[in-house]
Amino acid sequence: MKILTSTLAILSLCCSTFVNSALLNINPQSVEAESWTILDTQTGQIIAEHNSHVQRAPASMTKMMVAYIALKEIKAGHLRKDEVLTATPVVQMVQWDESQMYLKQGEQISIDQLLAGLVVMSANDAAVTLAERISGDVPAFIVRMNKEAQALGMKDTHFANAPGVTMPDHFSSAHDMALLGQAVTQNTPEYMHYSVMPNFSYKQRFHHATNLVLKNDPSVDGLKTGFTRAAGYNLALSAKRPSGLIESPDRRLVVVVMGAKSAIKRAEVAHKLLNLGYSYTRDEVAIKDKQLIAELPVVKSTLKIFKVEAKKPQLVTTSLYSNPTPIDLMTFDNLNSKIMQTHANGVISTIEPLQTTKTKLNVELNETSLTAPLAQIMHLAKVNVYQGDQLIQTFDIEDDVQIEQASWIERLINWLKSLF
Repeated sequence: MKILTSTLAILSLCCSTFVNSALLNINPQSVEAESWTILDTQTGQIIAEHNSHVQRAPASMTKMMVAYIALKEIKAGHLRKDEVLTATPVVQMVQWDESQMYLKQGEQISIDQLLAGLVVMSANDAAVTLAERISGDVPAFIVRMNKEAQALGMKDTHFANAPGVTMPDHFSSAHDMALLGQAVTQNTPEYMHYSVMPNFSYKQRFHHATNLVLKNDPSVDGLKTGFTRAAGYNLALSAKRPSGLIESPDRRLVVVVMGAKSAIKRAEVAHKLLNLGYSYTRDEVAIKDKQLIAELPVVKSTLKIFKVEAKKPQLVTTSLYSNPTPIDLMTFDNLNSKIMQTHANGVISTIEPLQTTKTKLNVELNETSLTAPLAQIMHLAKVNVYQGDQLIQTFDIEDDVQIEQASWIERLINWLKSLF
């Protein structure tokens, strides 16, 4: 039996990923927000985080879920963007001091306009109108929101309304909002058509996008702002930039900042975290396409060896920062995307990103041999990915094993061959 364990990992037909330690050590006191996280959507790895599972009021970031569900309905053919709705008395739920498109009962409006009003204007009347159209009434839509949250693994979240109005049982976390942002960008990318819009007007009401980072970074295309007095200033920020990899040419990070002190501060903090994540981490190919991983002996079959091969490349995110000193985000040079370090003599220098990373993979086989007949999906191994001594990623390996049992004549012939 040949098993390559020191430098190889296994990827088969199904590969479940378990995310481990954050990659960058950022001093939380240098980040002017109550909670935050940086997520690499290609690998699912957390680059850095603080208080990311603390339950907080998400405010209008809630509307990402409304848009996510609406766009899924469009994708499934249950809605059309050009469908025109007639506003119902549900718009009267929205109070005078809430963000809105000022829809009136009986007014006609398209799904496309509602989505733009939802994302750009952060309109509460757009949220409840879409909710009613999709699920029949708002309470049924809230049930749908929570089911979608559970399906995405948003364990810190409970939705009690569609717009994001502050309520005791309406809460989420920076981690969960990042998971939602990941789902939106991967499953309903049409969302970015709205979130990248610099402004939107409806019936002489003109509204600038409140995501201030859109103005100075062309790679940014999402996702959603939010503000209430209880929540503070929230921002889910996303960008797509070249990765340099053939296997995944674009790299997308999602940053969520919750509880900042102002709209300007949430934009500044989120943009710094975004640029830091791109500059001091990178995605690497841990497993090559069709890579031979192991050869398992097979008993009671004409097939002597079962070859475990990678079915597609697998990426991991690695750190390009090796300095033991925690990163001070306040002194991060956002223009040049460089970490600055002040020495004892007062001299300030740049800490350049690493050019090479020390990664290694450890394979723990669940099976040392296979016995025919087999026709099932099997957990063959667990693969731990390390950078230095830090565990950064774990894969649970499954493969669809189809092995026929040899006939008694074939087994007799094989036994006789073994005697000579």
